[in-house]
Amino acid sequence: MNFIKDHIISSYDLSDGKLENVLSAACPTNIDFADLYFQYTNSESWQLEDGIVKNGSSNIDSGVGIRSVSGDKTGFSYSNNFQYENLLSAANTSKCIVNSGQDKEIKIGTEKDIRRLYEPISPLNYKEDNAKVEFLKDIDKYIRSKDNRVDQVIVSLAGVYDSILILNTDGIKAFDDRPLVRFSVMVILKVGDRRERGSAGGGGRYTYEEIIGKKFGYEFADEALRQATVNLEAVDGKAGAMTVVLGPGWPGVLLHEAIGHGLEGDFNRKKTSAFSDLIGKQVASNQCTIVDDGTISKRRGSLSIDDEGCETKCNTLIENGILKGYMQDKINSKLMNVDPTGNGRRESYACLPMPRMTNTFMLPGEYNPKEIIESVQDGIYAVNFSGGQVDITNGQFVFTASEAYTIKKGKIQEPIKGMTLIGNGPEVLKKVSMVGNDLKLDDGVGTCGKDGQSVPVGVGQPTLKIDEITVGGTQV
Repeated sequence: MNFIKDHIISSYDLSDGKLENVLSAACPTNIDFADLYFQYTNSESWQLEDGIVKNGSSNIDSGVGIRSVSGDKTGFSYSNNFQYENLLSAANTSKCIVNSGQDKEIKIGTEKDIRRLYEPISPLNYKEDNAKVEFLKDIDKYIRSKDNRVDQVIVSLAGVYDSILILNTDGIKAFDDRPLVRFSVMVILKVGDRRERGSAGGGGRYTYEEIIGKKFGYEFADEALRQATVNLEAVDGKAGAMTVVLGPGWPGVLLHEAIGHGLEGDFNRKKTSAFSDLIGKQVASNQCTIVDDGTISKRRGSLSIDDEGCETKCNTLIENGILKGYMQDKINSKLMNVDPTGNGRRESYACLPMPRMTNTFMLPGEYNPKEIIESVQDGIYAVNFSGGQVDITNGQFVFTASEAYTIKKGKIQEPIKGMTLIGNGPEVLKKVSMVGNDLKLDDGVGTCGKDGQSVPVGVGQPTLKIDEITVGGTQV
């Protein structure tokens, strides 16, 4: 059920004619483009700490964002009131921010039949609230029953259901219903004075049934406990320039941050990216092919349509080391005279869309992961990362590993702690010498921030070998 279609439109008597008037008010003759973005969001979250419910919240938010675009200038306003007069007032505000002029007649298109990548079912309707809390309590008990060193357990469950309507002066009229769930667990183990943590989680565009009903939550609990156990055994790692092997899956967050943001179109139009003006040039090892794919069914970063009504695509960004293109929204692509790529995204109706990633990952290569490890005489195997930062303008990054091991004579050795990777995204890509055949996507926990907006994303990669990168360590 699309709440916008079934309730908002009818309750506020928003006929096609009235919506056309609003679009016309936002797009007079001297303005290029206008759009309306209706959103109704129902969300909830639950958090359990040491068997006690520390937080339980639910929220409903709704509104419409109205945008008027002329060249590279944008006027934007939004309203939490769906009354026709309020929408007209907001449209006139957007228009006046850019320019004024005589309204032109706009006709909205027929409803777009979109490809569905997820079921239009609200996760919030899955069982009663008590069942969700009992599930979290069961996870807490399960973890404590497996290890008597457990000092603290924090588990959380969150669900969102978005109903969307997008209308624009290009004739797009599209509804979308977007479920999203996320589960996470953190475990702290204590031995003597030493306390170490492990965390895991997952989710996607489906209902809680996938996590609660199919026992995925217990698998994540096992993983968090395993990571904490490894970290209890970890020793200080040494610093220096060395060979690093990145594990499959979540380590793709390094690609997302160090390379992905630099391939978003707005940074390149403004020439503030390390990848500006490099289309057709060799920017990485010929082992590297990187895509952004918003079309994978039920994935956290996937969308049936982006937030401008364009169908998402699988966009090849780098192919065999050659830069092929950037991720684009409608307006930025027009200014750069290229086609939009289905990457126009916004946090909510109260935000402007901009080029953003969906699911960004490196495609598999030809090498067996074991073969990659065996090729390293002295190096590091980094399996998980806890965070990092990057400077888009030059590609410089710093990432902290939450799970890493030394490699000696082709074999994985003891776990190490306090390891960071320091480098330059474009330069590191050129030092990738082996790419594994074991592509893995993350479990569905990624959230990406840009210009104060957060959106759900996916990352991934196969095992890959970087011949040399600066490693920060704690060994003295």
